Amino acid sequence: MSDMIVLAQAIPEIPWAAISPELVLFGVGILVLLLETAGEQRVAYSAAVAAVMSAGALLAVMQLDQVVIPVMVIVAALAQFALTILWQHRPRVLSAILSALGLVATMGLVAWQWVTYTEEGLVQPQSLLADMVAVDGVALFTRIIVCLAALVTIPLGWMYVEQRRVHRAEYYPLLLFAAVGMNLLASATDLIMVFIAIEILSLGLYVLTGFATGDLTSQESAFKYFLLGSFSSAILLYGIALTYGITGSTNIAEAGRALTMAANDTMTVAAMGLLLVGFAFKTALVPFHMWTPDVYQGAPTPVTGFMAAGTKAAAFAAFLRVFTGAFAPLQWSWVPVIWTLAIITMMAGAILAVVQTDVKRMLGYSAIAHAGYMLIGLISVNASGVGGTLFYLLVYAMMSVGAFGVLSMIERRQQRAVAIADLRGLWRRNPVPTVMLGLFLFSLAGIPGTAGFMGKLAVFRAGLEAGQVTLVVVAVISSVIAAFFYLRVTVAMIMDDEPAEFASQPPAALTLGTQTGLALTGAVVVLLGVLPGVVVDLSATAASLVR
Repeated sequence: MSDMIVLAQAIPEIPWAAISPELVLFGVGILVLLLETAGEQRVAYSAAVAAVMSAGALLAVMQLDQVVIPVMVIVAALAQFALTILWQHRPRVLSAILSALGLVATMGLVAWQWVTYTEEGLVQPQSLLADMVAVDGVALFTRIIVCLAALVTIPLGWMYVEQRRVHRAEYYPLLLFAAVGMNLLASATDLIMVFIAIEILSLGLYVLTGFATGDLTSQESAFKYFLLGSFSSAILLYGIALTYGITGSTNIAEAGRALTMAANDTMTVAAMGLLLVGFAFKTALVPFHMWTPDVYQGAPTPVTGFMAAGTKAAAFAAFLRVFTGAFAPLQWSWVPVIWTLAIITMMAGAILAVVQTDVKRMLGYSAIAHAGYMLIGLISVNASGVGGTLFYLLVYAMMSVGAFGVLSMIERRQQRAVAIADLRGLWRRNPVPTVMLGLFLFSLAGIPGTAGFMGKLAVFRAGLEAGQVTLVVVAVISSVIAAFFYLRVTVAMIMDDEPAEFASQPPAALTLGTQTGLALTGAVVVLLGVLPGVVVDLSATAASLVR
């Protein structure tokens, strides 16, 4: 009896509310997968899930004296049952609706967390699960970015995956599981949790990249991504092992304090270098970028957009937490290295994008250049830099998902990868896609009046405040070079004649899902370019919370 009492006392109290966003995403992913594989028993399985959820909620009411959350659980259980009855013969529609509602619910929980943990205008950081996960501004802001990117991907990619016949049962669960990994990575305060989160998101993206099983390019890109991703994970794991060997801890904050005491030690520099290489791969910094253009080109286009937005947001959030947060006292060791990587990344990404003919490869090299711009905020090692980077990540996510959404629609029309030459004369019969793609490209170029301009302004200003004048000048030069290939695409769409092979084809179909996704991303790009104040303030609030 005494052993049972000791065991009960040793079981830690799990902060379910704090990790509720990840739990909701994971639960919805499991539910979608269950209903997809249930076949004719779909309604029965849904009823069983509703019964279990309702019973658990009633038990929570009796034991925890909480009413609001259990009632919400019961409502969710009944809602999924009703939707299953309504769409039982169209499982893909059911999966898309449930996934979208799960993402909306997750964003609602994040907003509730933001309000709950805010005191005197600042979100108070909370460390949970034995200091392995944090609820702070960086985590909450990044969760919103990831969920928005996944939410918009669902309607934008619907017709694409339908037409390419890759709309299989595991598509939406993989999307949600990858989002779970991204959210965990953004909130991880322990290097072990960082590694676990990276593996969760990577496994989902590996499969999604090769989802077009009949396309050899998709299979090749997935294989390359898997090999290089495994290699980078091994390097990161070596860095974690060295860090633990030096400090005796994998907690990021504790490791930072211990490494500061061991300053100028060779092993310290080696550990920092290995960790840096691991993060550099995930954020596509030169020379660890080689996977990016190939994977962007070969993956199904909606998956490419989600990958470009979500992975970059989550990886940079972890990058900020580790280096700008815990390892800030060691900036003598890593700032010069990242400063050099930033210059090489900005210039190489822009220059290599100029010579591309495939639009997805061009946007892949563009993503590399944008990663270099975001490094300016990281190198600044101040709150303005962190806030500017978070704002830039949100802006880039919407620009990227929107641009790849337009490309997926054009790909459906011509049944092949989109080259710049294929976009000639697009304006004449497809004015709406032309306007939207032009808007996203102008924003990526940083044209004033768009969200991209405000994002660059935020990180450039942080760099100037930190005295990184040279870095900002190089970034401006890189932006000028990048403007050329963005404008080249726009000129081809509007000024050139349409290729003869497309003259007999009908215009690209604007489905309701495509219209919804493009309207949302376009509205964000325009509003944040004209009225960025509220979101800039939120990102600044989030920046004060790096643990």
